[in-house]
Amino acid sequence: MGRRIFSVREVLKNESASGFLILIASTLGLLVANSPLSETYFKVLDINFSLGSGVLAINLTIQKVVNYLLMTLFFFVIGLEIKRELTTGHLASFKKALMPLLAALGGIAVPALVYLAIAGREAPGGWGVPVATDIALAVGLLAMLGSMVPESLRSFLLGIAVIDDIVAILIVAFVYSSGIKFSWLAMGLAVVLAVVILQKVNVSSVVAYLVLGILLWFALYKTGVHPTLAGVILGLLTPNIPKQTKKGFTGDSDSYSVIEWLEHKLHAYSAFFCVPIFAFANTGVVVNSETLSKASQSVIAWGIFFGLVAGKPIGILVTTIAAAKLNVADFPKGASKSLLAATGSTAGIGFTVAIFIAQLAFDDPALHELAIIAVIFASVISACISALLFRVFTRSKAK
Repeated sequence: MGRRIFSVREVLKNESASGFLILIASTLGLLVANSPLSETYFKVLDINFSLGSGVLAINLTIQKVVNYLLMTLFFFVIGLEIKRELTTGHLASFKKALMPLLAALGGIAVPALVYLAIAGREAPGGWGVPVATDIALAVGLLAMLGSMVPESLRSFLLGIAVIDDIVAILIVAFVYSSGIKFSWLAMGLAVVLAVVILQKVNVSSVVAYLVLGILLWFALYKTGVHPTLAGVILGLLTPNIPKQTKKGFTGDSDSYSVIEWLEHKLHAYSAFFCVPIFAFANTGVVVNSETLSKASQSVIAWGIFFGLVAGKPIGILVTTIAAAKLNVADFPKGASKSLLAATGSTAGIGFTVAIFIAQLAFDDPALHELAIIAVIFASVISACISALLFRVFTRSKAK
């Protein structure tokens, strides 16, 4: 494909900066929600308005604008990243993809089982919350740790995070969608077919695909499926071919693909605008002695907490070691079991995607608040454990 816009080093740099901004936005959300501005903060997010009328009506709040519209761009970029990784990236070949795939599946299954073991009787629907990894914060932490992290583990974690994203998308689509309206689903399928046809006849108009994207979003909204999936679908449908210029398709050594070009154009808007605003609007929970007491006594909160803090690293570590011993896949080059455990704890930083899934998993606002508190605490603890393990094991290795 020629020159690539995104190398592993550049991805880590971008995600590290994005992760830092997410932390700032989340902290601001928490501070505002627990300040004299709290009432205004929640009232603004709950402002309700409608667009259109009758069968074409869309009912939104400011928070839904963030969660439904802005996050569609985020998921479009995620879809692009997944397509790139599956076609030309770390997951492009079966051999490269196998170990991250197995590790990711272990890091998904074990947290879900841990949650169900703790909170399955009270709220089984919350099992999807602790399975996600926040790629920006996770790879951002590894970037901050610098040379303590072997290059193979950086790529390994990126692979796990991409597969986590795929599974999270499937969970949103099939677990947390309800009341499917098949007439609108048929419209959505027709739009997808139209996109495919336009690609087949080499239509490259951005406006045409933007209009179809809006129609797909609207169809999914009316279907009862979370409309952000429109972004994922369009991202996955984007062809990984050389970008067409006014002179035709570039074919020299400096060429880059349509996917890389779109990522280059849109990643900053997604990472530095959409996700921080989402974090600010969704991490604003009231934290006081009463809420902390409720969280400490909630099996839901503990299920999410232990799913991320313990389930993630255990699932990744055990699955990776087992796959290597059975010669099913190769152990990350230059890594040790102890450093792998530290990487597993990094994957326990759920945050953005975990909070997004929590929005869908719990209808009760009180349970939703408990879930967010658990995700925040679990992500912070996972990050601290990971940083500590990397420092301890790197020093012991040096000696």
